[in-house]
Amino acid sequence: MPISVEVPESIAGVVGALGDGAVVIAGGTEVMPRINTEPHDLRALVSLRRAGLGGIELQDGEATIGAAATLARVGADERLAFLRPVIESIASPTIRNLATVGGNLFVEQPYGDLAVALLALDAQLDVAGPGGSETRGVADVADLPAGHVVTAVRFALPAAFRYTKAMRRRQNSASIVTVAAVLGAEPRLALGGAGRKPIRSAAAEAVLAAGPLDRERAEAAGRAALDDAEPFTDAYASAWYRARVLPVHVRRALIGAAA
Repeated sequence: MPISVEVPESIAGVVGALGDGAVVIAGGTEVMPRINTEPHDLRALVSLRRAGLGGIELQDGEATIGAAATLARVGADERLAFLRPVIESIASPTIRNLATVGGNLFVEQPYGDLAVALLALDAQLDVAGPGGSETRGVADVADLPAGHVVTAVRFALPAAFRYTKAMRRRQNSASIVTVAAVLGAEPRLALGGAGRKPIRSAAAEAVLAAGPLDRERAEAAGRAALDDAEPFTDAYASAWYRARVLPVHVRRALIGAAA
């Protein structure tokens, strides 16, 4: 059966088009490969192109990024310069010109590096559905009910943000380990490549909250992060290797590779 493409011009139109057999498409970098290579019973693609979800706003220390904003657009925004290392670690410039913030939330590990950063930022999702709008945490995105769509991501601008990613090559490579951290009175540390979805490491956060950050504390946080990790084996790395390098990259994210 041919697949139709719906292009609503409002959020309400998107929600109204999400019936049985319909799926949201923004950049298409995750949806189209699945459609082209896997069995499916989809009947419609619901595009976000004209729904007004591509904007980026900053007000009173909070950023709001539309779900359809491309990774390239986020990376080019000087107001969000702290996210540039995250964006530039994802795929290639060609892919980043298509891939969207909302789409990156739904890709499977070991991809989805922006989702790891957003988890560390304690980002909140604006979600629209048949019953109206609601707010959800990034960690809850996997439980999004059918007929609902993420419309925006919101987070407070951090005073101190740290990020590192271990990968096989510079571009188009999935994560071996990704680490994102927000430092401060209530530190947050998120991991990619350490489970089947991005995870927060409560154990590492407790170590970081216990005193000033130095090499010893950073190394202790790296060891503690293993308590929350569930490394897995795939084509990029074995579970054993991920577990070996994770503490190293937690330390590097926190205090630098040379420290």
